[in-house]
Amino acid sequence: MRSNIMLVGVPKEIKNHEYRVGLTPAGVRELSASGHSILVEQGCGAGVGFADADYLAAGAQIAADAAAVFAQADLIVKVKEPQPAECCQLRAGQTLFTYLHLAPDPEQTRLLLASGATCIAYETVTGANNSLPLLAPMSEVAGRMSIQEAAACLEKSKGGSGVLLGGVPGVEAGRVLILGGGVVGLNAARMALGLGADVTLLDRSLPRLRQIDELFDGRIKTLYSTQDAIETQLRSADAVIGAVLIPGASAPRLVTRAMLSLMKPGSVLVDVAIDQGGCFETSRATTHQEPTYEVDGIIHYCVANMPGGVARTSTLALTNATLPFVLALADKGAEAAMASDAHLLNGLNLYRGVLTVEAVAKAQGLNFTEPAEALSHGGLQVSA
Repeated sequence: MRSNIMLVGVPKEIKNHEYRVGLTPAGVRELSASGHSILVEQGCGAGVGFADADYLAAGAQIAADAAAVFAQADLIVKVKEPQPAECCQLRAGQTLFTYLHLAPDPEQTRLLLASGATCIAYETVTGANNSLPLLAPMSEVAGRMSIQEAAACLEKSKGGSGVLLGGVPGVEAGRVLILGGGVVGLNAARMALGLGADVTLLDRSLPRLRQIDELFDGRIKTLYSTQDAIETQLRSADAVIGAVLIPGASAPRLVTRAMLSLMKPGSVLVDVAIDQGGCFETSRATTHQEPTYEVDGIIHYCVANMPGGVARTSTLALTNATLPFVLALADKGAEAAMASDAHLLNGLNLYRGVLTVEAVAKAQGLNFTEPAEALSHGGLQVSA
């Protein structure tokens, strides 16, 4: 049952070549039907085909700029982590719901702590069987995109080795090495196999490797991931997909600079884990405008917001997953919604100036408080 009426704000994303939007007109209509007010920044959905008129028809109001949204809204719904100019507009008592990826970003952590806002991260909200339901849609998109981008980067005009991943009759297929068998790795494997590539996937979970082997009927080589296995496979790989994720923490470094010398010149590294710091030592975040660079003869693709390249698909996939949580936050209020849903509570990263994620605290040398304890200090009893 709804216990309060909330003003939900949707600012336009300001990261380079970021066109996604945190709420679609369909989501606005759902919130409006529940009695909530919605304020969206002018043009926030233009990049994915949603005009201001679409939002107005769904029940939203249009704000002239982001400052008006941040100043008035109780709940801010975004896509990407807030930039410094956005962090400074947040305030105590306000709730931010978006991707945060705090572990490799001490400045963002500092600014959000100083704001006193309640910050809930899509990537640490959990689901049944320890799943990450709000990360999964973008992981699906990024995994599938990784193969498209790797295939393009292998072209000679892009600095690659000139290998066609699918090969042709009489010529062997390109070899794709996928590090990690989670959602990203699985979707990368599906696309690579569809192109006709020779695919090898490494993971440290034997049950997961069995699942993948059964899913693809043995058409993908699966190997238990060790340093030796990675080094051996790098020697023959044309494209390497870094698809390793530790929820809320920095990604492990699986390929060192020294290991690049094992690879064939013009081979490609695609680091899907770059939002979490990257899983290659030589990775550094790039943009869709300038997506690649070369180190020791190896092409690196490390775009920090890969799904933003297919912004309409990504927006629809993401908002399908986030909308039920947005409705819960609006209907109940942030504290009550988290107190009644352990999965949403796991998404709490910062609360009233307190860090609530152990992995981030370890990465940045900070203190932290368990989410349930932080809420209880706020006077709320958390459901078991």
